[in-house]
Amino acid sequence: MDKIIKPGRLFLFAVIVTALAAIYTLALYKLQIVEGEAYYESSQNSIVTRKTVTAPRGNILDRYGRLLVSNRMCNNLTINGYELEKMDDNELRNEAILQLTRAVTEAGDTYTDTLPITKTPPFEYEYTVNIEAMQRTRLEAFLKARGLAAETTAVELMAYFRSRYGIDANYTAEETRIIAGVRYEVNIRYIINTSDYIFAEDVSIELLSRLMESDMPLYEVEQSYIREYKTIYASHLIGYVAQMYGDEYDKYKEQGYLMNAYVGREGAERAFESYLHGQDGRALVTSTATGTVTNIVYEEEPIPGDHVYLTIDSGLQEAGEQALANGIRKMNLQTEANNLKFAAAGERNEIRQLAEGGALVAIDIKTGEPLCLVSYPSYDLATFLDTYNELLANPLNPLFNRALMGTYAPGSTFKMVTALAALDLGKITTNTTIEDEGIYREYEWAGYAPKCWLYPDGTHGSLNVSGALEHSCNYFFYSLSDMLKVDNMAEYAKRFGLGENTGIELPEYKGFMASPESKAAATRGDPWYEGDNLQAGIGQGYSLFTPLQLAEYVAAVVNDGQRYSASVLKTVRSYDYAEKLYNRQPEVLSEAGGEPEYYEAIRQGMHAVVKTGTAMSHFFGYGIDVAAKTGTAQLGENVTNNGIFVCYAPYDDPQIAIAIVVEKGGSGSSLSYIAQEVLNYYFNFSAATTALESEMQLLR
Repeated sequence: MDKIIKPGRLFLFAVIVTALAAIYTLALYKLQIVEGEAYYESSQNSIVTRKTVTAPRGNILDRYGRLLVSNRMCNNLTINGYELEKMDDNELRNEAILQLTRAVTEAGDTYTDTLPITKTPPFEYEYTVNIEAMQRTRLEAFLKARGLAAETTAVELMAYFRSRYGIDANYTAEETRIIAGVRYEVNIRYIINTSDYIFAEDVSIELLSRLMESDMPLYEVEQSYIREYKTIYASHLIGYVAQMYGDEYDKYKEQGYLMNAYVGREGAERAFESYLHGQDGRALVTSTATGTVTNIVYEEEPIPGDHVYLTIDSGLQEAGEQALANGIRKMNLQTEANNLKFAAAGERNEIRQLAEGGALVAIDIKTGEPLCLVSYPSYDLATFLDTYNELLANPLNPLFNRALMGTYAPGSTFKMVTALAALDLGKITTNTTIEDEGIYREYEWAGYAPKCWLYPDGTHGSLNVSGALEHSCNYFFYSLSDMLKVDNMAEYAKRFGLGENTGIELPEYKGFMASPESKAAATRGDPWYEGDNLQAGIGQGYSLFTPLQLAEYVAAVVNDGQRYSASVLKTVRSYDYAEKLYNRQPEVLSEAGGEPEYYEAIRQGMHAVVKTGTAMSHFFGYGIDVAAKTGTAQLGENVTNNGIFVCYAPYDDPQIAIAIVVEKGGSGSSLSYIAQEVLNYYFNFSAATTALESEMQLLR
């Protein structure tokens, strides 16, 4: 019987085991004895840190998929805290900080320093307007962690920095402040849970080359993302991204944000932060002592933000901004020329003030969606942070969003509300006529007898409601206002959304309808008189509404009283564009009531405004069939009136409604050219935008 284990096989196995043992012994000898010191030194110089990996923010696009805001890769410098602490003494640390800050500033870049102390003596606390709350929160945490009193002065704190950081007396006060600012930024990140100290953001290639050539210590280079604006328009609507304010941290920390995370600031960036932000990741980064990254292991992969489509048409937004800006400039040039003539003729009472600002809003009548939201003057988001102080000091206040936050007396554009209220409450019918007598004498006994604007050059004769709108006859609407009183007019104004929230996701002022309360507030207690009813009915007095409300109100007149929400969120798609996460549907906010024939009579009057009425001369020969209403808001003696103009088109198939307000723009009819520029773009380029939309079908 054969043996199970033959001697030859056993010998061969023994040889193999012996050989393997010899190989492993030699390998271990090489690793531990021959190269052990080198590997030990290498292991000591390897640094493993856990870092936040910022998720790229979602894009913002217009209704047709045109990019408004996206991201681009950038290089950031971060301070290597480990390398800073590893230096032998404070003198080396401080000198390295000065070298790095000099290199950055000489290259034309800026570095992050949020220490709220002036850069030069005498040292005082000085907070930055847009991050003041964050600065205070950090400073309070630092003082508490270091056992310093909350009342510590800036001078005392600078003395503490000199002592704690070993800043030699040979350094100037300015150099001391630079060193203290950087070391404070490093230390505060150990005290408060924040992300890495981004020493300088989006630095130039020239700076990186210079730093590498000089073998400068302390810094690391990290790739990140920065917002890139594809348009110079719609700045008030888009908003911007910046570090969160200190008082916002309680809100955002529950969503996993670090204290110095970047968040949407104003506009769509803020309103749709939850979609755009994405989810940051975490990674273990292994690097050498010199900062060279040797390995990255992701603990959590970053998830990019979702893409937000707004309701606006970026082409129409551009056309609207250019039309309003050019219109105001031309208006002011003409006003200056006229003023010179009046001054030369000694007619100083005719001299007018220059237009100061304005707003233009266009909306989709069928959905209530804003197609453009224009505020003038505006600013460029790409240079916003660099020019912030200049913008803040500008007396025309370009940061103010007049389309949503500006409130203006509606002037005669309010007369459609008065007309509908009188019709719906049975005060008149569509056939009722009122004779314009020039002077409304009902309260002449009390010393109040307002005149129609045409008087004493004539009167409008006998008019029905359509004719009264056509000629904007004040006498007719004084009569209606006297029948209605302000409470009834206020009720219908509310139904049309005047003085009410529009449903837009951005901050807006509600404004208010004239009332005894609004008059008392404006005049410090003056009582309400019967004559105030008459002024309220023609849009004068104490009513203030936003341009967006006026545009939505006009659309409601077209839609037989149905008022839609003015949401600017059209669609949301996942970061890979594969999934539609949200798709807007029209939402009705209110119904004004009234019979269809009432609205038809009002619309006929608005149509006649451009055919034979107050805007006839400005629309003669114009190729688009428009319905409109002009308005002039009186601001008081020696103050040029505001101009208001509202319209919709085409008359027989309404698609777009527009509201324009120009501060100190004079008459509303003078704004019609601005509206025409917007209408020209909308109708002449509608085929192109439809084609663009069809090309995006796979994304919709």
